[in-house]
Amino acid sequence: MCNKSYSIFPSFSSLHQKFTPCFHLSDIFSDCFSFNLANKEEKDKDKICAQELDDMALCISFSPNIALIVTDTSIKNDIATSILHIHQANHPLIKTVHHTAFITSSEAELFAIRCGINQACNKEDVSKIFVITNSIHAVKNIFNSSSYLYQSHSMAILSELQQFFNKSQDNSIKFWECPSHLKWRLHKDVNKDSESFNLTPSFPCKTSWDYYRKLDCNDIIKQWRMTFQALNGKEKQFLDLLDNNFNIIKLAYTKDGP
Repeated sequence: MCNKSYSIFPSFSSLHQKFTPCFHLSDIFSDCFSFNLANKEEKDKDKICAQELDDMALCISFSPNIALIVTDTSIKNDIATSILHIHQANHPLIKTVHHTAFITSSEAELFAIRCGINQACNKEDVSKIFVITNSIHAVKNIFNSSSYLYQSHSMAILSELQQFFNKSQDNSIKFWECPSHLKWRLHKDVNKDSESFNLTPSFPCKTSWDYYRKLDCNDIIKQWRMTFQALNGKEKQFLDLLDNNFNIIKLAYTKDGP
């Protein structure tokens, strides 16, 4: 399955009900999620980390109730490719590819994890989910109650996990850190897939920050004009400003400033 889109992700509301303390998964389901971080203090940390990942993969390969999600992203020519592989015993490997323009690697990684969790949670026989990622710092922000840039993805993931945990007290999810330089076999496969895509946009002129900024600004200005047009106090509290040719000055913006 391949979904392609070129857009800017919507903003979020910091006052959304899902961000209130009573909805924090860290308070309600603290025993249902955990993190397995690479120990950077160990002398042979890379070898130990790789061995732990191998042992984990071998252990869950015999359990049909566990879904293993491996994610990776790459960015070329301002286009991010998010790849996720879902492994489950006695089931065929599931590969999902998403493309989007002008987002950071952290946002692309969160989006891939969001899609993987959504697919895994919708499988009736899955009770445990393991997520392998090289962006564990981005993943930990999912459970961060403070406001930050990618909280729209966090809200979607938390909502999905809340439903998953509510199904059974035995349901759980664990996030495993897998540094890219380890070249661990399952993550290496995902990385290879993500870097193999070399998309050529159909409209190169529309793949720039300036283009999207222009669209957003034009929409804002249009909304302002419509709002001002409907004001009852128009022509009573405001004066029309004219240029040298006696044309009405309209709202506008400049590329580098107001």
